[in-house]
Amino acid sequence: MEALLSSSPTLRLRPPLPPPSSTSKPSLSISTFTPLSTTTKTNPSFSRKSSHFNPRPCLRVCASSSSRSTTETAVESSTVPSQMKAWTYDEYGGVDVLKFASDATVPDVNDDQVLVKVIAAALNPVDGKRRIGKFQATDSPLPTVPGYDVAGIVVKVGNQVKGLKVGDEVYGDVSEKALDGPKQFGSLAEYTAVEEKLLALKPKNIDFLQAASLPLAIETAYEGLERAGFSKGKSIIILNGSGGVGSLTIQLAKQVFGASKVAATSSTRNIELLKSLGADLAIDYTKENFEELPDKYDVVFDAIGKTMSLMELDEVRASWPEHPPLTKMNKVKKNGFLDVPIYGAGEKAGKVVKEGGSMVVLTGAVTPPGFRFVVTSTGSTLEKLNPYLESGKVKPVIDPNGPFPFDKVKEAFSYLETNRAAGKVVVYPVSEDYILEKLAQ
Repeated sequence: MEALLSSSPTLRLRPPLPPPSSTSKPSLSISTFTPLSTTTKTNPSFSRKSSHFNPRPCLRVCASSSSRSTTETAVESSTVPSQMKAWTYDEYGGVDVLKFASDATVPDVNDDQVLVKVIAAALNPVDGKRRIGKFQATDSPLPTVPGYDVAGIVVKVGNQVKGLKVGDEVYGDVSEKALDGPKQFGSLAEYTAVEEKLLALKPKNIDFLQAASLPLAIETAYEGLERAGFSKGKSIIILNGSGGVGSLTIQLAKQVFGASKVAATSSTRNIELLKSLGADLAIDYTKENFEELPDKYDVVFDAIGKTMSLMELDEVRASWPEHPPLTKMNKVKKNGFLDVPIYGAGEKAGKVVKEGGSMVVLTGAVTPPGFRFVVTSTGSTLEKLNPYLESGKVKPVIDPNGPFPFDKVKEAFSYLETNRAAGKVVVYPVSEDYILEKLAQ
């Protein structure tokens, strides 16, 4: 079942795949997906032999009984194509640099990797920062297929893969380090190659859409709590409790770590969501300042982050002399950026930390006793948390404006970069074959 936000205090459930006649969620119907005619710039890393899309047979999974010499294919060789549809960019900039390729090359699989047929992918703020060139010094070479979060089916395995097999339904973050050499070919494509150690089996009780919403956010929430020394009986306040990381931090603090008190902030429209996720105190930051409240906490988890200010963006673009400063442009939002900078809580958060406590900061300025970290993604963390997901103690939270179909990735990023999403922004379905098979069933 797909967990969505609603105006009620609890998460609203609905079937992930409506019948073909359903019109309630057109983005889930294969009949509404039409391949884009958008072309991309020629680049040797992508094949351009054909832009014509021929529907392929429904996915057929068959495990090979023969020994693995190099790789084991998940399906008959004719059904694992050499080309795929993917979103790419070959220059840094706003949403407009994203291009749809109908003939991108399916990535090769290394010995320690599996090839995943992508069913769903999710967007993260780091995708946007990477796309504008914030991390050029440590980024992988262009062109880039963006995307970190993935959920899909294993269709090929390398000869050193031991724990996964063809046909396994998996989820994970395709890049171990989000900022340090992230994957050149990410999850916004029909296929992606991922190291086995970064993946976990998808919990049986959630669908691909929900699974894709979890990896980077839940791993960030878990590692942040661990680094802060959070444990049973301690109290915590989570800033931006309705965001992708914040909504999971509330649940992990309560259900996994055994918090004695969980407070969280959000705007008025998401207060009931905070309560439904387990927050003991839901603070409407539009009506009261959390730093002026009497309570102090063992841990402050600042999940607000920030959208880059125009001045910061100009600093990034300083190495691109052909681009004028965005602060002098009339249509800033054309490139997918807000004209109002949004910053983390900074010094305000430090005012509500108990003596000897700690403060987790995901991005922005850090003041004592705060610390900032970048998550290290690993499948073992997901495996550790799977029982909580399967029991329903921890639930995925997906923004109600989604999911966005694969041909609306630009719109999905534009929406994410308004900083108004509650939970995660998910792209689904990525694979047309998967939906065709479901409709046939």
